[in-house]
Amino acid sequence: MNMAAIYQEASEQLSYEEMVAKHMPLVKRVAYHLMARMPNSVQLDDLVQAGMVGLLEAMQNYDSSKGASFETYARIRIRGSMIDEVRRGDWTPRSVYHKARLLAEATRTVESREHRVARDEEVAAELGLDLASYNKILTDTSGCHVLSYDDLSADSWMSDSEDESKTGPLPELQKTLFKEGLSEAISNLPEREKMVLSLYYDDEFNLREIGEVLGVSEARICQIHAQALTRLRSRMRDWVGGDDD
Repeated sequence: MNMAAIYQEASEQLSYEEMVAKHMPLVKRVAYHLMARMPNSVQLDDLVQAGMVGLLEAMQNYDSSKGASFETYARIRIRGSMIDEVRRGDWTPRSVYHKARLLAEATRTVESREHRVARDEEVAAELGLDLASYNKILTDTSGCHVLSYDDLSADSWMSDSEDESKTGPLPELQKTLFKEGLSEAISNLPEREKMVLSLYYDDEFNLREIGEVLGVSEARICQIHAQALTRLRSRMRDWVGGDDD
């Protein structure tokens, strides 16, 4: 019996309330992790409440035959529910998305021209900015980029939609090609940017902890994180389309 089947059998022996209690720490971990990248207007309790909705949906829809563990599946649903809640709050001004798009376009322009990774000062010059102003924009758009990264990764993992338009060989091929493209884009990031993404998204370190690992300030990690996602946005533009102005 595989691990997913074992988990499914064990879960059936737990009551609904016991299942919720068992996975409440997971909801809180995801919420605390996201809070580090959100503006002050986003409240922890709101994220936890939204995450609980995601957990309940995961409990109702989990299918062990698909191979993913319940924790992996639930984490995706919990995080997605929290991201949806933040979007519904509409806390990000359209001007921030506009700045994020300009950063991505300038990065793409420089890298296409130079045939290498764009340096900060080159992107700043392309935008007609000094380095301090460029770093300020990176900081301003950091939360917007977190949501964008989740957009990039969510559909590449799995879809629970029963919509016929999302079933069949073509959507699966598109997901496979997308994952390959995203993996290649990440592999070609500067080493420090790859490390920040890995520590934040894979190992779930917070910004302060990543700063301690790399020996820089939390604010600088925020900028490096935003730089990495700006670069990914520019390189994956054909997949994700344009941003809001």
